[in-house]
Amino acid sequence: MSSLPLIPVSFFGMVLGLVGLGGGWRLAHRVWGLPAVIGEVLLALGVLVWAVLIVLYAAKWLLARDAARAEIAHPVQCCFAGLTGVATMLVAAALLPLSQALATVLYAAGAAVTLLFALWRSGQLWQGEREAGATTAILYLPAVAGSFVTGTGAAALGFTDWGQLAFGAGLFSWLAIESVLLHRLYHGPVMPAALRPTLGIQLAPPVVGAVCYLSVTAGPPDLVAHALLGYGLLQALLLLRLLPWIRQQPFAPSYWAFSFGVTALANAALIMVGRGDDGAVATLAPVLFLGANIAIGLLMAGTLLLLFRGGLKLEQRPLHPARLPDGQPPPAAP
Repeated sequence: MSSLPLIPVSFFGMVLGLVGLGGGWRLAHRVWGLPAVIGEVLLALGVLVWAVLIVLYAAKWLLARDAARAEIAHPVQCCFAGLTGVATMLVAAALLPLSQALATVLYAAGAAVTLLFALWRSGQLWQGEREAGATTAILYLPAVAGSFVTGTGAAALGFTDWGQLAFGAGLFSWLAIESVLLHRLYHGPVMPAALRPTLGIQLAPPVVGAVCYLSVTAGPPDLVAHALLGYGLLQALLLLRLLPWIRQQPFAPSYWAFSFGVTALANAALIMVGRGDDGAVATLAPVLFLGANIAIGLLMAGTLLLLFRGGLKLEQRPLHPARLPDGQPPPAAP
């Protein structure tokens, strides 16, 4: 295993950001006539990153199983494993215009992994015995993000009725988990600096849910679509207000937690404009699209800078669910 790096499973968040932005450029090409090539290059890069990570993560389970098991037993890192299925479904959507057969196979594999992992992890959480400090926005990943992306992919493949069921699963899971998370944020101990970038995931549920809702419905955007986008805008503003506090953690790949929500926020607005929305959303859409490009550009630049400086640690330290002296769980590895 010395020739292969041990990648943290959280690295799959990079795929979500790259494919999400690439999909946004596809939408911008259809809505505003922007160059199509930019989106296709971003999507190709996202697919390439996904392929490399899939190989490395599979090798980790085959050749360094103790490290993989320790990671999936970690109270924070564990939920990132759900991104393997979510990223695969997003790659399927990226490849759909090229090959429906390949996209269908990848989507089916990603959806199966996502559902099985969500059931396994949620079943663990229902059994209790969890420290309040380990409750972070990563809890959205298995059931909420997984269900919404499952619904969006199903609709893209023509299975809208199945997509509506997945939307319901994601919607009510989101509402339930958000109440638990906000209780922890309001009443629990201060979040360690290393965990604060995971708050970026807080933006994802309403806007990824909006993309899913728009995918499983037809016609002009309605009140539900606008409400989901409006709540997403509120979360984005809250995160901007908290950014100085979050940035007490130096840049690390964990900041890619922002990428899925940032791109979905822009993409939801673009879908609405493409379906005839000419009011407030049409005014906001260019600003949100520009913001998504800036955010992903900064994440890419920061990641490349870490890599060139040798600060991107691929060789993983053993993870374990031990607690810190103040009763909080250990921070997630960058």
